[in-house]
Amino acid sequence: MKMTLSKFRNLLFAGAAVLISGSASSAELTTSSFSSNQSYKNELQHAIDRGLEWLQANQNSNGWWSTADQPAVTGEVLMAFKGDPKQRYSKSEPSWMAKSYQFIMDSAKPDGGIHRTNLVTYNTAISMMALIAANKAEYNPTILKAREYLISLQTDMGEKGKVDSPFDGGIGYGSHYDHSDMGNTLQALEAIYYSKALTARDSKLSEAKDLNWGAAISFLQNCQNLPSVNTNNWVSDQEKDKGGFVYYPGNSMAGGTTNLATGKIALRSYGSISYGGMLSYAYADLKKEDPRVSAVYQWLQNNYTVDENPEMGAQGLYYYYNTMSKALTVYGIDEIPLARGGKAAWKKDLSMKLLNLQQKDGSWLNTNARWWEKDGALVTAYSVMTLERVYATLK
Repeated sequence: MKMTLSKFRNLLFAGAAVLISGSASSAELTTSSFSSNQSYKNELQHAIDRGLEWLQANQNSNGWWSTADQPAVTGEVLMAFKGDPKQRYSKSEPSWMAKSYQFIMDSAKPDGGIHRTNLVTYNTAISMMALIAANKAEYNPTILKAREYLISLQTDMGEKGKVDSPFDGGIGYGSHYDHSDMGNTLQALEAIYYSKALTARDSKLSEAKDLNWGAAISFLQNCQNLPSVNTNNWVSDQEKDKGGFVYYPGNSMAGGTTNLATGKIALRSYGSISYGGMLSYAYADLKKEDPRVSAVYQWLQNNYTVDENPEMGAQGLYYYYNTMSKALTVYGIDEIPLARGGKAAWKKDLSMKLLNLQQKDGSWLNTNARWWEKDGALVTAYSVMTLERVYATLK
């Protein structure tokens, strides 16, 4: 999956290019509110502008958003600003943005981690992505150390270099528990993958140790409800779960169902982490035609909706939107064939949903507090980045 740096930046912060094969194109827009793609783009830009204005107005005077303990929130906001279709912040940084980047840099540790208190993988990966978005050579040493740090966190619970545990190959919190999970693995894979795109112009980066991608793929499939590749006893044999993902081997945020005859507990697949699995497979260079990718895409087709996070309701809804838009953009999918018939123009559906959910002050907020989604800065950043990806693929 080789790409130029310019294509990489478009994909990462707006989503105009694709990692797999083919290129993204705009879907048919039939919503009567917008008579042309240009008027639709104007509506999207207006919503993006309002979201960015709210974010700027709610920055702490020390440069961070929401909390100084979690630099990842500030990193997400910075990526939202860097993805602005007007490219107001692509060449020069105002003083308030420079202060935010300094806060990220001040969070860097001697071992390469970028964090303040806990959640070291999450904070390091997102902060690293924000530094990549800045596109400044002086950040490359910090990016390199952060990349090496994330790679060092790859789980190996047995003999070194061998996959002898379902958790091997993934990455966990780094400070919360000692095994890997899908959320942290996705964030780490993304940062590790995109930092690799910088190696062509930095010899130090090109010589750096890489992730054991084979082991990473093994972990991913050990989180997938797909009996053909995952033989763990919790894997669901029910059609409604087939192909989807759980949080980590043996645990699903969506819970499980018990077979009364056998006593076996089968874990349920759910939306946000299934899009995360599809996206992780892309970073690991699996193509659309791979049976594991086809299986998760089939589950997502069967459970397509923008009204909730499938099997989780309002929990993690905006993370779901952000991950959904990223995964479908990466794979160059404009319309999703539905199990019930017809096709869904997901860009129209999702952007219309977000336009209707935007609050009067320009922000977004989830009514459900799980996974920090009552944090206006985090949820507004998720929403802005989602709209920016849609905007980038409209003509």
